[in-house]
Amino acid sequence: MRLGNHWTGAVARFSIFSLTRHALSGHRRWERTWRDATPREGYDIVIIGGGGHGLATAYYLARVHGIRRVAVLEKGWIGGGNAGRNTTIVRANYMLPGNQAFYEWSMKLWERLEQELNYNVMVSQRGVLNLYHSDAQRDFFARRGNSMLLHGAGAELLDRDAVRKIAPFLDFEQERFPIQGGLYHRRGGTARHDAVVWGYARAASALGVDVIQHCEVTGFMRDASGAAIGVETSRGAIRAGKVGISVAGSSSLLAARAGLRLPIESHVLQAFVTEGLKPVLPGVINFGAGHFYISQSDKGGLVFGGGLDGYNSYAQRGNLPVVEDVCESGMAIMPMIGRARLLRSWGGINDMTMDGSPIIDTTPVPGLYLNAGWCYGGFKGTPAAGSCFAHLLATDTAHEVARGYRLDRFATGHMIDEKGNGAQPNLQ
Repeated sequence: MRLGNHWTGAVARFSIFSLTRHALSGHRRWERTWRDATPREGYDIVIIGGGGHGLATAYYLARVHGIRRVAVLEKGWIGGGNAGRNTTIVRANYMLPGNQAFYEWSMKLWERLEQELNYNVMVSQRGVLNLYHSDAQRDFFARRGNSMLLHGAGAELLDRDAVRKIAPFLDFEQERFPIQGGLYHRRGGTARHDAVVWGYARAASALGVDVIQHCEVTGFMRDASGAAIGVETSRGAIRAGKVGISVAGSSSLLAARAGLRLPIESHVLQAFVTEGLKPVLPGVINFGAGHFYISQSDKGGLVFGGGLDGYNSYAQRGNLPVVEDVCESGMAIMPMIGRARLLRSWGGINDMTMDGSPIIDTTPVPGLYLNAGWCYGGFKGTPAAGSCFAHLLATDTAHEVARGYRLDRFATGHMIDEKGNGAQPNLQ
């Protein structure tokens, strides 16, 4: 709460009563959602990256581990990076042990996130339906579904008629990609991407975390032994007991400033939204014969995406051949979307590892910690990534659901090869 120019640290709770009170006052007395802090000389922990993962890490450090001398440094503005450039899907329909337990933990955190943060992040568990188009794909989905059931995520293997009841508008008559059924994950769905970062920023700030915008990290401070003891920024030097990197597609660039070469490639992943339409999609639908996924936003727009642009890039924009490919895949399963007008598109920078799974681990530089390599799973993994990275920073031990996300697994051969593809465009 703000009294004049002084921040008291308290945050007014949202409720039907506070909403009514502010409505009666013409909505003129709302407080700032979080403090726009200025850098201090030093902190116990500095987290680089003010996206969902960085802010969630700061929140769990303060709330779970009691570490509140924490700063989150964002080179732009909160919600301006990948956190605001994704297709908002949340799910836990993974198969391999190294991934399924993690994403199930994330799903459990999603399910109680709004109550915990006292902020409407618009979690909507409308279900995720993955279509299958062959007997071999059905058998694979059966294996994945069994793994999901064993980990408590829930799964249903549907036949053609059951899929038709959920999504009668799909093209069931085509022969090129015949829809034989689908794997249904009822607990999956969507969440409002920018509301997630706003909610975590608000909750972390209320616990004493400094959320610092427009503060780009330009280098690392090192002691005589080579350990990281702080960061150089566009707003001056900041000392830190520990430094955490959580910058998504910019991970390789930032790590290089500490002398590290990561097993990561950065690629553009495009997303699209149509004009607002009346409710038509019951949940999230994934095409099994091509890379295409689609849902409908709260504003009515159809939000969809596909595969990566097939070249390394740090630009937040893609190319037209991928636009064409994504739209063709959508038309292949639901021709009706050809009547919708495309409103806008955008690109996020994906940090792709060679096995398609993330990294949450210490680095060879003492005092420097890494949360990166999220491929397609960054948004859905936001709560668990924050929880596990906070655990690592606070205790120097891996969280039990993130033990497989080691940086050295590529050297030791312990890959978590969920889909058999990594960042290489020829394997997509």
